[in-house]
Amino acid sequence: MVDIPDELVAKQIEYNGEAGRAFVEALPGRAAEFMARWGLRVTGPSMSGVASLVLPVVRVGDGTRAALKLQLLDEETEGEPLALRVWAGAGAVRLLDHDAGTGTMLLERLDEGRHLSALADGREAVRILGELLARLTAVPAPPVGLRRLGDIAARMSARVPGAVAALEDEEERRLLRDCAAAVREVAGEPGDRLLHWDLHYDNVLAAEREPWLAIDPKPLAGDPGFELFPALWNRFDADDTLWRFDLLTERLGLDRARARAWTVGRVLQNGLWRVSEGAVRLPEEQVAIARMLLAR
Repeated sequence: MVDIPDELVAKQIEYNGEAGRAFVEALPGRAAEFMARWGLRVTGPSMSGVASLVLPVVRVGDGTRAALKLQLLDEETEGEPLALRVWAGAGAVRLLDHDAGTGTMLLERLDEGRHLSALADGREAVRILGELLARLTAVPAPPVGLRRLGDIAARMSARVPGAVAALEDEEERRLLRDCAAAVREVAGEPGDRLLHWDLHYDNVLAAEREPWLAIDPKPLAGDPGFELFPALWNRFDADDTLWRFDLLTERLGLDRARARAWTVGRVLQNGLWRVSEGAVRLPEEQVAIARMLLAR
């Protein structure tokens, strides 16, 4: 029997409706299928996030410790195995096997009990994240198979007028327009690096072959400046925001003006998502980050 956490069930139904419900209902059978196909045995309790069920396993044949990841195949998850193959374990978890039809993956087992977010020294956590980002974004994106930042920027631009009209605060309307203007300045050169897109402190785990490795990418091809926002927002500290931004741009070797534009582009993206879900205000911390960067 596979234990399916209630939180995963609730989130799948909330975000994906009937498709999420069907995914959850199929999980026990899918887990059994791949346990048999890849010769696996479960060794511990189920783990989950918003979008996936992860089972700690071993390969019966050779004793290799691994993690079986089962997820709903969609726009965000379909590029994950491609990105992991391209990175080939350099800064990211290794892909051991993959089923293209379902998006099921067998991954290198990391230490799920040690997230970078638990590191007491917040500045050291930023430095570690910066080193990982520098390694990951040094790799060119494959020419096909991933979403492109240029396409995302174009879709965001088209949605700005409607989102601005839906906000109730005039200062936030102005901020959203300013973020959109900054993105327009750089959208003509959206970049060609392989981006993780969601590298925050809980998506970095301790490992045996390296101290820390990235997990759970939502990959796309684009400018590395689009990668910085999670490191500013997660474990938010207003006094440290500009220090973090400067450190990350230095570690990644980025032009700060372009990186600033793509970073406030993430605030724009999140704001558009919020409005599409019925919100009339922008997240306070994200507003603060955008204001600090735009004031430079």
